[in-house]
Amino acid sequence: MAINASVRKPNMKKRIRSHALNTTNSTQKLNLQVHRLDDGTKVRMTTKEKRTFKKNEKAA
Repeated sequence: MAINASVRKPNMKKRIRSHALNTTNSTQKLNLQVHRLDDGTKVRMTTKEKRTFKKNEKAA
């Protein structure tokens, strides 16, 4: 089972209002992916965090 390492939250926004000024809330969920670390543990992180993680690994 993967551990959630992300601290980010889903994006909450209001939908565009109609002529009657009705609004509804919409959520855009995160793109969580499972990434395996060098010690073998599975971590669930967003793709944005995964890209920066790989970039920092190459630099080090």
